[in-house]
Amino acid sequence: MTPKTHTPHRWNTYEILWFLFFTAIAITLCILWKNSLFDFSIFLSGVFCVLLAAKGNVWTYSFGMYNSLAYAYLAYNNHLFGEAYLNLFFFVPTNILGYLLWKPKLDGAYVQMRALNLRWIILTLLICLLSIAGMGYALALNPEQNTPYIDATTNVLSIIATILMMYRYREQWLLYILLNVFTVLMWGIRTANGSAEGPLMILMWSAYLINAGYGYWNWSRGVKLASIV
Repeated sequence: MTPKTHTPHRWNTYEILWFLFFTAIAITLCILWKNSLFDFSIFLSGVFCVLLAAKGNVWTYSFGMYNSLAYAYLAYNNHLFGEAYLNLFFFVPTNILGYLLWKPKLDGAYVQMRALNLRWIILTLLICLLSIAGMGYALALNPEQNTPYIDATTNVLSIIATILMMYRYREQWLLYILLNVFTVLMWGIRTANGSAEGPLMILMWSAYLINAGYGYWNWSRGVKLASIV
């Protein structure tokens, strides 16, 4: 008997509507606020990247590569150096490594999913808290750094969540939910301080936040399906 697939291969109504809704808003805001095509390309590549990740589709790494490079440039121009360095020196290589780790575990274009046990969940939380404290202190030493501890939080959560994603663990999405909340807050502060790209970035990370909730639900379903085949 042929095993059941671990994730649905077809795009469902929610996924299509989510993508069209946020893309339409982004296009409207780009026109009204006169954002550049470069700004919009960051939004669009990011939306594709996170939605494909929520589906467990390996093509997430292709869109993620462009998004990492472009977002690093944007963050650097907004004096969010932690965000810039994270994308340039961590996400670019992990897009390659993630693809290589997923490749042997693919069902077509879709990856097999699994879950952490309680001991590893507790250890992951402790690592996150200690790393945020240390990185926040280090970033605060740079007098030009904006919101050092928020920047540190988004950096650490991004790193740990990405590692969990590369190794196919569902709990990545819980960290992504926290990450997206803090990143919306960070760009809200940058918007209040005059960042022209801020509103579009708030929209992008708000879309990520909704997608992270969907990703956790979809990967939870994938874990259950994997356990019965």
